[in-house]
Amino acid sequence: MNTTSYETSKPQETCVLVGLITQEQNKEQLAEYLDELAFLAETADTQCMRVFTQSLSKPDKRTFLGSGKIEEVKEYVEEHEIDMIIFDDELSPSQLRNLENLIPEVKILDRSNLILDIFAARARTAHAKTQVELAQYQYLLPRLTNMWTHLQKQKGGIGMRGPGEKEIETDRRIIRDKISALKKQLQAIDRQKMTQRGNRGAMVRVALVGYTNVGKSTIMNTLAKSEVFAENKLFATLDTTVRKVVLQNLPFLLSDTVGFIRKLPHQLVESFKSTLDETKESDILVHVVDISHPQFEDHIRVVEETLADIDAIDKPTLMVFNKIDAYQYTPQDEDDLSPPSRENISLEELKKTWMSKMKEGEVIFISAQEKTNFDEFRSTLYELTKKVHQERYPYNHFLY
Repeated sequence: MNTTSYETSKPQETCVLVGLITQEQNKEQLAEYLDELAFLAETADTQCMRVFTQSLSKPDKRTFLGSGKIEEVKEYVEEHEIDMIIFDDELSPSQLRNLENLIPEVKILDRSNLILDIFAARARTAHAKTQVELAQYQYLLPRLTNMWTHLQKQKGGIGMRGPGEKEIETDRRIIRDKISALKKQLQAIDRQKMTQRGNRGAMVRVALVGYTNVGKSTIMNTLAKSEVFAENKLFATLDTTVRKVVLQNLPFLLSDTVGFIRKLPHQLVESFKSTLDETKESDILVHVVDISHPQFEDHIRVVEETLADIDAIDKPTLMVFNKIDAYQYTPQDEDDLSPPSRENISLEELKKTWMSKMKEGEVIFISAQEKTNFDEFRSTLYELTKKVHQERYPYNHFLY
């Protein structure tokens, strides 16, 4: 009997990325943000075909880009049958509507929409799913008018309320009710998690924090001998994972939290505050940094600003510079008298710089993947944990 094989795999979607050089964002910063946006697109299983940039003092209120650049983007996506256009900044509802009218038949997304989509695809627990759904509805609510463009010519007033206007108001009410219900669900889940944290309160708690994709889950897996999902993609971990770890007979709880990122949608900042409760209520922070990343210092700033926002910045902190095996160094030419860039600074020079900035026992350089300096990391973490344990239980010295 002859059998026919059918291809069922969905073809990968294609996209172009769009960003602006403005008074607040120079060319170098934009290049870094667009690299990150391309990584986000890859995480969402979308192939980036081209990047478009434009210099403007500020985004155009109507269409974000200038008319000439919009025409250039339109011609390219139509000629190459591109599936979507992703903007690096959040588009206002009116900008989104105008762009959809100017470039029809192509999906228009912004960074916030893309991140929400990734979060929705990666949420596993009821807590994460509820948080993502809430953020999606909050993002959608002011953009409902894009679904009802036939109302643009309709005037308000008595006798002028058409079925479309009634329908959009109904949708708004349904979404507001859904948002209210989701907030109540999150409050109930948060109360349950608070009870769980209270039951674990006797043990010292350590939280892994850091920018997304810096290796927190790999460190968790090695320390706890567990199997937390880890891969080279942004937001591989959404749900906070807590494991019991024992170092030299001293037990403590280790939590792996969601990664931080620049330009995080404000809807997610609020709805994911509860995800960071493990961080807020921890005794020690292990701030993991990808030292191989060209902008690692900017990543440190983003994390520290978020920690300050949730009142967790003053905790005892161990700065862990990870991925030293991937660090790239290019010596500067002797004839080059310009100030050295980050690529011209050796790892040893960086180590000296950071070790002079911080107290002894507050910084360490490792490779979690290669297990380089991992014994030293364990020892340093043990000393920090022991200090907290001794302060909390001054008469309980049998563990160490």
